[in-house]
Amino acid sequence: MNRPLDTVALGVTPARLDPPGPGGVARPALNALPAEDPAWRMLLTKEVLRFWRVAVQTVAAPVLSAVLYLLIFGHVLSGRVQVYPGVGYVAFLAPGLVMMSVLQNAFANSASSLVQSKIMGNLVFQLVTPMAARHWFAAYVGAAVARGLLVGLGVYVVTLLYAPPRLAAPLWVLVFALMGAALMGVLGLLAGLWSDKFDQMAVFQNFIVMPMTFLAGVFYSVHTLPGAWRTVSRFNPFFYLVDGLRHGFFGVSDVSPWLSLAVGGACLALVSMLTLHLLNIGYKLRY
Repeated sequence: MNRPLDTVALGVTPARLDPPGPGGVARPALNALPAEDPAWRMLLTKEVLRFWRVAVQTVAAPVLSAVLYLLIFGHVLSGRVQVYPGVGYVAFLAPGLVMMSVLQNAFANSASSLVQSKIMGNLVFQLVTPMAARHWFAAYVGAAVARGLLVGLGVYVVTLLYAPPRLAAPLWVLVFALMGAALMGVLGLLAGLWSDKFDQMAVFQNFIVMPMTFLAGVFYSVHTLPGAWRTVSRFNPFFYLVDGLRHGFFGVSDVSPWLSLAVGGACLALVSMLTLHLLNIGYKLRY
């Protein structure tokens, strides 16, 4: 006699048999469907493996780009610029490059994955699963956070070759790195929902994400800017993420880390609620 498939291993709830119908044949109940929790965990695993299988492109290449920024700006301005007392320019630049890499790669992961699923037509296989909007949200954002933190860690390890390691407040570093990766993972998911092709996704990447990250104080302190531009920088939420992470490295920053935490947390909550609402109504997914 053949052994039945192990439904637990497949992530499927065991079938309950209803009372026999006409002819004495037992009828399987409707709860013989894939369980929700294994489904979203499998989606999370699939999203992580998606970028890990091409890690040279998704992890190593961004780390190399950040190192090139460090070498070029560090070589040109090292010894000429000192933003904080006792902090060289190369050391000052390192946290900004780490956060910039985290933000850009977390956004790219969730946005490109969802748009690619739309274009290739395999999104329908996820739509027929019993996953709720929160499960989609957790899987896509979780994978984006994983890639963002992995790239950020790679950039940090390489910068140790050029600047002495300094971690004045490691907990602040962890908090702002997680918050930045989560915020951009949600924004990437939002961009993926809106976009029907890669050209539309590139609008977010080239005209919103990239300018806002470059103007967030990655390469300079906002205190060195003229008054008007200094005020404009305060309306850039990415500035607070970069400045908060820098506080974790050096113990000094342009604004209070608590203010940065409040601004970053508020932005994350707002875009999360909007994205969850769009997932709930199936915006550009079901029709």
